[in-house]
This record gives sequence, C-alpha cells and structure tokens, in this order.
Amino acid sequence: MFEKVLVANRGEIAVRIMRTCDRLGIATVAVYSDADRGALHVRRAAEAVRIGPARPSESYLDIDASVAAARSTGADAIHPGYGFLSENPALAEACVAAGIAFVGPSAAAMRLLGDKAAARRLAQEHDVPVLPGIDAGERDDAQLVDAAASVGFPLMVKAAGGGGGRGMRLVATADELPEALASARREATAAFGDGRLIVERAVVGGRHVEVQVLADARGNAIHLGERDCSVQRRHQKVIEETPAPRLGDDTRARMCEAALTVVRAAGYANAGTVEFLLDADGSFYFLEVNTRLQVEHPVTEMLTGLDLVELQLRVAAGEALPLSQADVRRAGCAIECRIAAEDPSRGYLPSSGRITYFRAPFGDGVRVDSGVETGSRVPPEYDSLVAKLIVHGDTRDEALRRAARALAALAVEGVHTNVALLEAVVASPAFAEGRHDLALLESMPRAAFVAQLPADVLLAAIAADVLPSSSDDPWQALGAWRASGPARLAYVHHGGTFAIDIERAGRGRWRALVDGRDRVFEADLTPGPFPMREGEIPAPGKPADRAIVVRADGDETSWRARRDGAHLLLASGDREYVLTHAAPAASGAHAGTAAHRTGEVRAPMPGVVVRVLVAEGEAVADRQPLAVLEAMKIEHIVESTAEGRVRAVRCEPGQRVAEGDILVEIESGAESGDATS
Repeated sequence: MFEKVLVANRGEIAVRIMRTCDRLGIATVAVYSDADRGALHVRRAAEAVRIGPARPSESYLDIDASVAAARSTGADAIHPGYGFLSENPALAEACVAAGIAFVGPSAAAMRLLGDKAAARRLAQEHDVPVLPGIDAGERDDAQLVDAAASVGFPLMVKAAGGGGGRGMRLVATADELPEALASARREATAAFGDGRLIVERAVVGGRHVEVQVLADARGNAIHLGERDCSVQRRHQKVIEETPAPRLGDDTRARMCEAALTVVRAAGYANAGTVEFLLDADGSFYFLEVNTRLQVEHPVTEMLTGLDLVELQLRVAAGEALPLSQADVRRAGCAIECRIAAEDPSRGYLPSSGRITYFRAPFGDGVRVDSGVETGSRVPPEYDSLVAKLIVHGDTRDEALRRAARALAALAVEGVHTNVALLEAVVASPAFAEGRHDLALLESMPRAAFVAQLPADVLLAAIAADVLPSSSDDPWQALGAWRASGPARLAYVHHGGTFAIDIERAGRGRWRALVDGRDRVFEADLTPGPFPMREGEIPAPGKPADRAIVVRADGDETSWRARRDGAHLLLASGDREYVLTHAAPAASGAHAGTAAHRTGEVRAPMPGVVVRVLVAEGEAVADRQPLAVLEAMKIEHIVESTAEGRVRAVRCEPGQRVAEGDILVEIESGAESGDATS
C-alpha cells in the first residue's frame, strides 16, 4: 500500500479521499490555488502545496504542477478525485513517467473510454445497445447540421472528452443546432481542454441509470449495482439513489452485465461507472463510461458497506480485488442530495461568497460529505457543489423520511443554495412514488422551490423567543419582544424569510398571523438545561436549552430548543430545524438591493464575459440574449429585460465582472424613438 498520496483536487472530494487515507495510515498532500488558500481540504492534509492562481487552467488543470508537487513532497501516488484532471489520460501518463502511481485506470483505457465516440463504437462492437447518432470527428458545423437530419430531432449535443453535464445541449430543431454546437464546444474546451463533440438522438421522458463497476489488473471485474440519477438540472445530477425504483430484476441484470462487457473489452482496471439511458418501455442504451470515481459514489457505499476509495487505492497499488461478485451484498435504499451554491429561483445562477454558518445534520443513516465549514469561501471559479447529504434506510420510504428530516436540519448561510429545491423534490408525489424521469425538475413550478416551514415550527420558534424567563437567560438578548403591544419576529430558513406579527392574547396565550391564518396558541416553558440527543444540536460552552409545549388548533407538540448565536435550533421527536433570527422588515418593505436604473442590464453573478452578442445602436427585443458569462464552469446567457436600442456596451470578451456590474445599457423604445418590431 502507498505511504503518501497527493490529492489533485479540491473541496468535498479531496476531504473524502483524505478521510480514507487517514484510516489506512496513508499520509496526504493537498494542492491548492490562490482562491483556496486556507480551504478545508488544505488544512485537512498533512502537507499542502500551492499550484497556481485561481483560474483552473493555471492550477487544478495544470498537470505539471500536480506532478511536481507530488515529487517535491515524496508522494508515491496521485488520486485525481472527480472533475478537473480525473479523466485526462495525460495525467496518468505523466505519473507513469515520473514513477508515481495513478489512482485510476491506465491512460490507454481512459483514452478509449473517455472518448465518447470511441466508447460508443466499442459498445456497438460488443452488442451493447446505443442510440442513433453521429461522431463529429473532423466535420465542421455545417456538415454536422446536414448530418443531423438523418438522426432526427430532438438531439443531444455532448462533449466527447468529458462528462458531468459540461458541454451538453438539448436541441429541439435544426435552427437551434449551430448555436448549440458552438456553445457546447466552448464549454467543453473550458472544462476539459477538448472541444470535440458527438450528437445523439435525445430520448424524451427517459431515465438516467448507471452501473458502478470495479476491476483490477488481473482480469477480475465486478459490479456493485445500479444508481438512478434522473433528477437533473442542466444535464447535471441533483439527486441520486440506489437501487433504481421501478427497475425490473431482468433489466437490472442485463444492464449490469452490459456494463461489465464494456469495461472488460476495454481492459479497464479501477473504479468506473457505465451510464445508460432507460426508455419508458424498459429499453436501455449505452451513453458513456466515466473513468473515475463518481460524485454519487456514497450511495453505493451506504448500500454495500464498502469503501470505494480504499478499493481504488488497493487496485492502484497492484492488489487483486478483495471480493468477488458473489460477495457483494446490497441492503436497503440510499439517497444522495447534492448541496449546491446556486439560486434555483433565478435559473440556477451560481452563488459565491463566504459561508457565514454551516451546520450538518446528524442521526441514524445520515452522512454528510462536505468541503466547507463556517467561514469557508465559495469561489466563483469552480463548481458550485459544496456538500453532499446521503441517507440510508431499510426501505425507500424510510430513506425518503430521513432525507426530508436531514434537509430540514441542514443549515448553509452566506450564499444561496438549492436546499429548498431538494426538499421540494423529495416531497413531490412523482419522486416519492418513484414515477419521476429526466423531466421532473422542468415539470415542477418555480414556486415549488421556495423555502417552506410548517406552521407548528414557526409557532414553536415564536414560543421559544417570547416566553418569559430569568433576566440572565441568554434568550433575552433577542430584544425583539415587548411585554405589551404587537411585535414582529422574522426568521430565515433555507433562504426564505418568514416574518410574523404577534401579540399577547392573555396569560400564556399569543396571537400570530401564520400562513395567512390568525392563530391563537398557548405555550409553556421548562427552563434548561434540557437533554438532547447525542450530536443532535452541537452547542459549545454553556447550553441554553428549553423544553417547550405548544398548543394550537387542538394539537399539542413538545419541542426542544437551543440558541446558537443568532440561530434557533428546534427539535421535536425526530424532526429538526435550524432558523436564523433576522431583523423584521417594516410592513410592505421588500428585501434586496437598491433598484437599478431602467435599461441597465447587469451581471447576475461574478464571472468572465465569454461573448458579447450585441453592438451599440442595435435594436433588441425583450428577452433577447445580450452576452454570455462563464461562472463555475457553466455558461449563462444574460438577456434583455425590455425591447429597445443598445445605448452602450460596457463589457468585452475575457473581462472579469462582479455581480451587479453593468454589461449593457438599453434605451427603451419610447426613449430611442424606434422600438424593435
């Protein structure tokens, strides 16, 4: 086994790999860019080496820098994690040349399977079904547009040299294809340094199901079952689970055998994932092979009890797989929710900044893989993933309940997150019943992604804040409550603000406007300290706990509460919530930044201008694309907010902009005297 491993990655996957190395007694080396100086993965490792500035091409994508860091620290292996260089055969070759083990497949296998066009041909040669499609090869865009007609629409344009949703575009008509090709090529080049594309028939209403495989250099290959990854946005996975719901045993067996056929044909060794598209009629089609550890590998670990990183390390060290196919045991159901720094209500715009508060949930069957903590910075240069919440249950229903409870107890503040969206998906009938497909998120109304809080939670929060107690009680530091007259309390939960008007309605009774209803409730308090479950609500120092009983609408609920600075932590039975006290806004006030002048189109997030699509004096229509920004490795189109004429263009390609910077100024039709037609 290795003595020292350099992790050529960042964030949660770097921390995850280091955890296994620590358990095995292997020293670890972190690499970091200027944007990640002081990051959690840097402090977690025994050693750390700076490899360049924030831009990925000058740091995490710099092969020479990572290999040099390994040599200078005496590392005898490099683990690439996922993303960045993980599927670049040049890194594997550089490791061999430097006498360093690469924790992954050989460069030859990676080059074969990492090329989607070549992998597609390999699958066809071994009778694994594929979708109709064309390899872009040396064809120019005009030739591709002509050839696409033979495949039929809708089409999927995909990067040939990488995955993770980068460089993918769904194309409904021939008119959309030229821009989709250009955009996908730019994004693929930025993410993988490889702009080659393939085009395949798109399946509407299908599901994304993948098979986890493991193989060693001695010819042994096994699968660890399948994962359903059908909850996606912008072709990137949001929620994954295993086993896949509504998948027949026969289809599962054929799919897993097809996956092993492909990896055996490629002479593959190490962990990998073979991805398939499952049609509504049960037919499945080969999509690609991810020649690396997947983001969603923890659900397989939760179901099998195996450590996939350990198995990767052992295979890379030349050991045989320590188990056969007959040894693989899968029990229960596991679900993973990806916690991303993005705003679903604004088209999934990425959100960067400093995390002012982070609290991970605890409990049976709950695991959190995180690359951040309170005080961590989320840089705009990298992927928006900050943590993964994984739950396991004996049944799918139990796993769903644990996922819902754990999401409610999770707190990430300082940046926008998708936690409210994840809660909405887990609670949706389609997902709960296993009837979802790749179109699930598109079918859900945007309003469903707004944070929600049950009325009884808000009443418990009010009771915790307004019930009288001794003058030296730290709860009295709130200062929001007055003994007589109405008051307003405000709480923040998963990005949503809940402002509540309250007033006393008698001894031990209060009236509150909650969910549009005038509710009268009673509450009693038993001062703390009140015992809470081990690890349930961490509180360093002197605890400030309360036991509260709330009676409303004929129901009585017991709660345990704790203050953690500005945060209120509530627990009732196996339910947990984290609320943050906010300054109550005046009636009718609106949150947000000061209004911008009409006609100023501003950057919705920090990023780099990729293209400017209009010129000064040009007439524009409402919602017409004006510019393309790249942020967190994804391209985002900035649109006009009204029709008119371009007064001025304030940006240029390659320019780095901050959130709120003016990109384009537009005169309205009335101002310019010439509205667009």
